[in-house]
Amino acid sequence: MKLSTSKTELQAALQKLSKATPARSTLPILNSVLFQVTNDGVNLRATDLEITITLPLEASIEEVGAAAIPLSTLLDITNELPSTRITIAVTAQNKVELRTELGVYDLMGKSADEFPAAPDVDDSRELTITSTVIGALIDNTVFAVSKDELKPALTGVLFQFDAASLTAVATDGHRLVRYIRTDYSSDDYAGNIIVPRKFLGLLSTFLSETEDIKIGISDKHLIARIDGNMIITRLIDERFPDYESVIPKDNEKRLTVDRESILGAVRRVSIFANKSTNQVAMRLNAEKQILTTEDPEKASKAQEDLTASFTGEDLTIGYNASYLKDILSHIHSDKIVIDLKTPISAGLFFPENQEENSDLTMLLMPIRLND
Repeated sequence: MKLSTSKTELQAALQKLSKATPARSTLPILNSVLFQVTNDGVNLRATDLEITITLPLEASIEEVGAAAIPLSTLLDITNELPSTRITIAVTAQNKVELRTELGVYDLMGKSADEFPAAPDVDDSRELTITSTVIGALIDNTVFAVSKDELKPALTGVLFQFDAASLTAVATDGHRLVRYIRTDYSSDDYAGNIIVPRKFLGLLSTFLSETEDIKIGISDKHLIARIDGNMIITRLIDERFPDYESVIPKDNEKRLTVDRESILGAVRRVSIFANKSTNQVAMRLNAEKQILTTEDPEKASKAQEDLTASFTGEDLTIGYNASYLKDILSHIHSDKIVIDLKTPISAGLFFPENQEENSDLTMLLMPIRLND
């Protein structure tokens, strides 16, 4: 196998592929990138067995073949080279030679036969989604995905495809986000899938390269095709919780608050919160709305007035400040509406004015306040 390419092209490709390379693995071959050189072109592939990335490489082909080359070493030397041409030659014994105008660098590769086969996705149903829609779905939900591997269904985002809308839902048991887009339609597929968080984070780095994304859905995999790049992920084969039953329908107390005011207040007040509980309290009535915290262990406390209005019976409710900041920072609206009921009931957070073609609902569970 022998090819010649530019440092810039190779570097860009390897940086993308490195996102699918596991940090630690019991299979050393997964630390490599597979080069497949044919008369039709050069394709590179990397995988951690959950996510697979395949992309083309602009190159001059001198000899067809295939080989697995250590990705980290290849990326490190490429990063250190100035703009130049790189010739990569691999012998039948998998000895790799990198030749540039500055020097020659040798390393050992592995046989292409050792590299895992690409997932079979021939039975996938293809949809088209704009990068704007998929980007908004990712931005509004991924932060609420659980990191608890013991609850696999919660480590991804639920996507519900309907004929005239696309809904994304994420929850970690403390907070929940439901985001609906109505500027999506498809007669080709209707159903639910759970997409891993890692794939969505990776996909978001590719969105600027195209306006439309081709999405393929098979029984076990999701495929995204973006400007010649193909990203495949294994779907999470679990049942997502019945989230609709968790969203309260009778929260009659309403707080309307300036977003920057409450977000800034939470950031400042939480500095004085107990570091183990991280709790802050909203003390609400029609005349005054304040945010407070107290840490008896350090004899510290803080209080700020909120720029807000409140309707309903007086209420004091506590939240974990970190979760509250996450919720508030992901609602992009001048004012936020918070519907509440009791100190132990879930609160609902909305933008005062929903963006066009979207419906965003966020839920946050309260915590019991220390007396």
